[in-house]
Amino acid sequence: MADHTEVTEKIFDLFVIGGGINGTGIARDAQGRGLQVCLAEMGDLAEATSSKSTKLFHGGLRYLEFFEVGLVKKALIEREVLLEAMPHISWPMRFVLPYSPDMRFEGETPTSRLLNRVMPWMKGRRPDWIIRLGLFLYDNLGGRKHLKGTTTIDLTTAPEGRPIKDRFRKAYEYSDCWVEDSRLVALNARDAEARGATVMTRTKVVSAERDGASWAITVEDVETGAQELLRSRGLVNAGGPWVENVVRNTVRMNSSEGVRLVRGSHIVVPKLYDHGKAYFFQGEDGRIIFAIPYETDFTLIGTTDKDHGRDPTVKPEISDDEADYLCAFASNYFEKEVRRDDVVWTYSGVRPLYDDGAKSATAATRDYVLSVDAGPATDGPLGSEPPLLNVFGGKITTYRKLAEQALGKLAPHFPAMTGDWTARVPLPGGDFPVDGVPGLVSDLRERHPFLDEYWARRLVRAYGTEAAEICAGASTADDMGRAFGGTLTEAELRWLMRKEYARRAEDVVWRRTKLGLRMSAEQIEALDAWMLEERGMARAAE
Repeated sequence: MADHTEVTEKIFDLFVIGGGINGTGIARDAQGRGLQVCLAEMGDLAEATSSKSTKLFHGGLRYLEFFEVGLVKKALIEREVLLEAMPHISWPMRFVLPYSPDMRFEGETPTSRLLNRVMPWMKGRRPDWIIRLGLFLYDNLGGRKHLKGTTTIDLTTAPEGRPIKDRFRKAYEYSDCWVEDSRLVALNARDAEARGATVMTRTKVVSAERDGASWAITVEDVETGAQELLRSRGLVNAGGPWVENVVRNTVRMNSSEGVRLVRGSHIVVPKLYDHGKAYFFQGEDGRIIFAIPYETDFTLIGTTDKDHGRDPTVKPEISDDEADYLCAFASNYFEKEVRRDDVVWTYSGVRPLYDDGAKSATAATRDYVLSVDAGPATDGPLGSEPPLLNVFGGKITTYRKLAEQALGKLAPHFPAMTGDWTARVPLPGGDFPVDGVPGLVSDLRERHPFLDEYWARRLVRAYGTEAAEICAGASTADDMGRAFGGTLTEAELRWLMRKEYARRAEDVVWRRTKLGLRMSAEQIEALDAWMLEERGMARAAE
């Protein structure tokens, strides 16, 4: 053991590796069941996959073509459960699916293969009735309380048809939900900590090995290099794209299980239309993309689906081919051409799809897999070696159910642990009705008249009822402290640094907010310098 390693006597019940949505969701759930939890993330919360999604709570309409009915049903049920727990960062959104009888598609799905056998004259097409059947299932598989069902739109007269090419005369409109993915992760971590968990960011797990009835876990502060030895009765590997690396290099176990990394890239352009609905576009290659209203003045377009290899340390970045593909795909639908010169920002992430080690091309699955290794039997109090639970795959819509099932698998090792509890329990700031955002915005502006509509709505959509705490005591904009640009002020920054683990400018402007779209490089640089100085003063005061 190195001389600079500090040894702690504290033993946790559960240690979670990974500060993405699965790791923070499991940490919150476990702490709420009475376990003492510690979570370590080697970077910032949601720094990887969990901040690079298409920002949707959705059932996966496309998955119905692959007969993934169980996966879709599970996600659809969760949509409305989650809406009630986080109405500030998630809200209903209507999706417009344009349809034209002359649309043709390459590629195959289980549905298209069946149709080609039964109706060979329809090869390369999705008939109107199959789309309506899919949307009927989508409306009814999971039950609906807050979301409206499917309707038909006449694009020749409806405002939704104005941005679309004239060849599309009809569309179907259905419901899914938007979610602020990075904020969801931060709020789960906050709630876990509020319930007693220990959350450590910029902390890398160097090694973990079984030592009697517990795990001996060495962690390292990424910024200082200081190491600490911790102990835990159970270990959860929620490393996302790094899950396989953790198994083989951190825990040093042999396993045929792993992940296939698939890169999804998005582009952001100035807004292409004025209404608040999203578009679901079907491509001739059989894929789909979304065009979604984004941050008031922009449109988000994505996503691609490219193999990323098996090395999670390779930074995912959009390729020229991907950017051209998304521009061309959108331009095939929008009257106004989407060009590379229009792109103001891009982001790319990798989805870790479970791979059981089989050689077939279909070995990877889009559903998650939870694998528990408890080791051989021992004389310890649990009757086996301390458990390791590996989380392979997953999607943001089902993170809460994944956490429940993960704790269910660990329950035999923690007999005193209580049962499921997270359904509809609000996350911080989410203690108001699903339709309560307009009222909160109005109330915030009444108490703080210097807030314009955009500023007040942005704060409510980020912090919910806690926006009032950020603005408490402010009668003028100057009372919010230094202004950094894009309505970001010192008062909000101090909240993010004190409550939400933000340390660098990128944590704030590209994850907890998307104000990087409204701030200059010079403003972001000044923000980073200010945060660095604030952290230095805080350390000096300790």
